Amino acid sequence: MSFVEKDMLDIKEYQVFGKLPDPFLFNDGTRVQTKEDWKKRKKEMYKTVIDLQYGTIPPKPEVFHVETLYKGGRGRANSYRIIAGTKEKTVSFRMQVFFPPQYKFEKLPVIVDGDACFPYSFDKDFLNIALKEGIGWVFFDRTELAHDVLYEGRRQGALYEVYPEYTFGALGAWAWGYSRCVDALEVLDFADMNHIAFTGHSRGGKTAALAGALDERASIVNANETCAGACGCYRIHMKASYLGENPERSETLDDLLRYFDFWMGEDMAKYRDKEEELPFDAHMLKAMVAPRTLYISEAAGDIWANPIGSWQTTLAAKEVFRFLGAEENLFWSFRPGTHYHHLHDVEMLVNIIKQKLCDEKPDERFFELPFPDQELIFDWKAP
Repeated sequence: MSFVEKDMLDIKEYQVFGKLPDPFLFNDGTRVQTKEDWKKRKKEMYKTVIDLQYGTIPPKPEVFHVETLYKGGRGRANSYRIIAGTKEKTVSFRMQVFFPPQYKFEKLPVIVDGDACFPYSFDKDFLNIALKEGIGWVFFDRTELAHDVLYEGRRQGALYEVYPEYTFGALGAWAWGYSRCVDALEVLDFADMNHIAFTGHSRGGKTAALAGALDERASIVNANETCAGACGCYRIHMKASYLGENPERSETLDDLLRYFDFWMGEDMAKYRDKEEELPFDAHMLKAMVAPRTLYISEAAGDIWANPIGSWQTTLAAKEVFRFLGAEENLFWSFRPGTHYHHLHDVEMLVNIIKQKLCDEKPDERFFELPFPDQELIFDWKAP
């Protein structure tokens, strides 16, 4: 039975500002031919996809400690303090681990989520979707590393004091926090390090996508309804009506920079209203996760998140997954509804984790569209 139907979105306006750049094309004009070539190309892409888009990211810390604050045991949450940084200065933030009431696996597969600042994060129904399946949750509050305060200005928060020489925006700081949680899991030694998933919603979804592109210890990366700045598409602007409601439009780069420029790298301002000149788009960030598992979860009525742009860039990234022999590791889905980290989104993520853990069958609701097929805005293919 279908979960979404192709008539859910009535497209009113649809503008395309150029084709998606070919991720297989080196800067010197030659093209990737082998998997070894792709590794070199991926490093080359880093300068634009990461450094330009998000600023330069702080390195792995010189100093790292994990302090246990509280042990709740199975069915409860443990609290830890992570202390990390340079020999001259450190930052600290709290990490909570929610354990399932019973272990189903020898080591604990976990979902890492930086959205502890969102109120839904500790809802029992939300948590229990994973916990009842023997999967743990790791939460941290990303805003302890960099503030998320509208109009406060750039570079506000503790991590900027530790790494003043780096140009990262808030998304880069928050992504750094995901990796430090994985460092802590390595030290604590209860997690299954082969089954770590990153997730987050909206600005947290942007962060999860970036963190997953940077940290290969994340075997599954789930970006939920990221809007512009991660999994949408800078080059597509759309306006649509969801189920007959008033038309709404998608978020643009200009929207993002007008309100949340402090999330991004400073040089992104050069491309305001010049999206066709960007040397990258969202498909290249997605491709940096390959050949690991990537899951893009969207809502049919979340027009601000640019559902068509997200779908287009996911299909473009699929060419890289195909080239690396990992096409089966790319998932996407749409659900009815609007902008929220819904229980269904977690259910689909858990389904993917269980596919990897115990060969569960894929949910039949993957890969359904709430709008008619659109002409692809790229014409290149995997070598």
